[in-house]
Amino acid sequence: MNGTPDTADVVVVGSGIVGLGAAYAAVRRGLRVIVVDRTAAPVGATIRNFGHLCIGAQGGEARRYADVSRELWLRLAKDAGFWLRESGTLVAARHDDEIAVLEAASREGGIRLLEADELLRLAPLRADGLVGGAHIEVDLQTDPRTAATAIVRHLANLGVEFRFRTAVTAVGAGRVETTRGPIGCGSVVVAVNHDIDQLLPEVAERHGIARCALDMMRAAVSFRHPLAAPLLTGWSLVRYGRFADGVEATVLRERLYAERPDLAAIDLNQMYTQLPDGTLIIGDSHATAVAPAPFQPEAAFTAFLAEAEALFDAPAPRVIERWQGVYAKGPQEFLIDRGDDGVLVLAATTGIGMTTGLGLAEENLAAAFGWTAAMEGTS
Repeated sequence: MNGTPDTADVVVVGSGIVGLGAAYAAVRRGLRVIVVDRTAAPVGATIRNFGHLCIGAQGGEARRYADVSRELWLRLAKDAGFWLRESGTLVAARHDDEIAVLEAASREGGIRLLEADELLRLAPLRADGLVGGAHIEVDLQTDPRTAATAIVRHLANLGVEFRFRTAVTAVGAGRVETTRGPIGCGSVVVAVNHDIDQLLPEVAERHGIARCALDMMRAAVSFRHPLAAPLLTGWSLVRYGRFADGVEATVLRERLYAERPDLAAIDLNQMYTQLPDGTLIIGDSHATAVAPAPFQPEAAFTAFLAEAEALFDAPAPRVIERWQGVYAKGPQEFLIDRGDDGVLVLAATTGIGMTTGLGLAEENLAAAFGWTAAMEGTS
């Protein structure tokens, strides 16, 4: 507590990317904002991901939020001073059915098909079995471990007050109860991701929210040249909306699941991002439950390393870190709920929070609270 009055125009519960997006949307409109989080800093899905802002692989509502997010990410990187690159995304295709998926998606624009030789110049892959690929042009990459901290610091400089190590026990019209006392406010935004079932269990149940636990690792690698962009594979094409919804993806999915039931069993998304320090983020598996077990099966990590060795023309990666990420998962891509008390609840519920979260907050706060556009507001 810093002696300021316990009132705000907007109280945001949660300091993940959606909560930070909500605070950013509000402070740019000249409002007094308090962000409350039970942890000492962002430690959840916002820092446990690939740092891959996979904009061009989305469709429908997700693509709209992703496009808004892209502009906000670019602006925040400039103003807050964290690493972000307009890298696009590479896709490595090792079968004709993967090329078919890419060709179908490329008809909408924004995806450039690559011959194998060009892809090899951009990614240190094994030439054997590589039939081509693609470049998704609008995508971005950041380092999630530094971006969230920089955004918090920037928002604090803009006047947002952060109350970390403070738990919220109840929310309602014009009031937020916390373990350090109540806060009066004009509007409340709840952005606590999978923990919505603890704060607002009826909302979680109404929207069918569970938890998705995923395994990831970071490794030291010796590549002949760095990855020019995040790298997706055929396993990624059956996950992301722009690719996964077509008939071509059905054919691809059937082949992958028939050939590699072991990888299908861990719900693999075989993808990679290389951080500025040269280390490689490798992953990831997925397991959904209301309360996933915290125990990480070694079979998943063994599969990650075996697939990386088969894909890259390089010595075996040396593992530095392993971790478990958790995100909210539901039958829809997003949870957007505003009850009779006026509390706005937001979450990305398909694991694309970093890609869409800023736009999700921007659009839905503006709609819920009748705000005008503020893309040219306070920097």
